[in-house]
Amino acid sequence: MSKYDDIINLPHHVSNIPHRMSIHDRAAQFSPFSALTGYEDRFLKRDA
Repeated sequence: MSKYDDIINLPHHVSNIPHRMSIHDRAAQFSPFSALTGYEDRFLKRDA
């Protein structure tokens, strides 16, 4: 008997919320953020 035998055959949960998050909003949730505001602009100016 494995430790997941009691839950392995339970039905998959489906949310009662009528809408799903859009792909765009979902991607924004996981996109990187700029910890140092303006750093990239300054870095690019230095190399130009």
